[in-house]
Amino acid sequence: MDNINKMPLPIIDIIIVNFNHSDDTFACIETLRHQEGVIVRILVIDNGSEDDSLIRLKNQTSDYQLIASPKNLGFASGYNLGMRTCLENGANLILIINNDTLADSNMLSEMVALMAPDVGLVAPIIYYAERPTEVWSQGGRMNWLLMEVIDNHGRNQPTPDLPFESDFLSGCCLLFNRKAIEKVGLLDEEFFLYYEDMDWSVRFQQAGYQKLVAPRAKLWHKVSRSSGGYDSPNERYWMARSSMIYFRKHVHGAAWLAVIPWRSGSAIKTSLRLVRSGRYAALKAFWKGLRDGLR
Repeated sequence: MDNINKMPLPIIDIIIVNFNHSDDTFACIETLRHQEGVIVRILVIDNGSEDDSLIRLKNQTSDYQLIASPKNLGFASGYNLGMRTCLENGANLILIINNDTLADSNMLSEMVALMAPDVGLVAPIIYYAERPTEVWSQGGRMNWLLMEVIDNHGRNQPTPDLPFESDFLSGCCLLFNRKAIEKVGLLDEEFFLYYEDMDWSVRFQQAGYQKLVAPRAKLWHKVSRSSGGYDSPNERYWMARSSMIYFRKHVHGAAWLAVIPWRSGSAIKTSLRLVRSGRYAALKAFWKGLRDGLR
């Protein structure tokens, strides 16, 4: 029993990318500082913020290391900068997490408990910050012909009591170990924003790793802060552009016969929704994103 009690706590290197909204970053850090049963080392990447974030972050570096990028690298490149730094510093367990989130005090200990040699990624249950009991994402089930998540991130499904495997895990919060990332590789930097987590989930699947959700690990997410909010022109542009890059990367041969009608129907449905809500700037951005992604 004494030997068990003296076992060292796991060390988790945490990467947070900040683009403006430093208040969100500070709130996220505060919840990570008080995690139970683990030791955390926090790295903040300021991704070319256009407000006073960098000044504020520099003034409060006692709880984290800070790297400042002179320009906005996007989600994938920003987190890759952090991952390379952590790996160079000898990190074994790494967590990437959105800055607009708030973690429950036992989130990391619950996630670490699921790490194993055949487990590539572990995620918490993610709830809406504005509606704290409503699930935003608990992974997702993929249709491997369409290469798309088909169950709305499991939002309408009951949450199991025990850990469970998922085809897709949101990049909002992911834990992984050094060996897995060395085998699978970093995030694909062709994705500036969105779909990089879908691409990563597919690549971990292809590498033979399990992707698990820890149901007692809880996180609350202020959705789409970095892109200006759901159905904003910026969010619609990057979602559309990245989707085209993703499907071009992963759909091959006869599978296009199923994917093209599916994606065409999705584009029409999105366009009608934007028209009905009077979001004409977002509609224009959406189609521009599709065009740019095809290029």
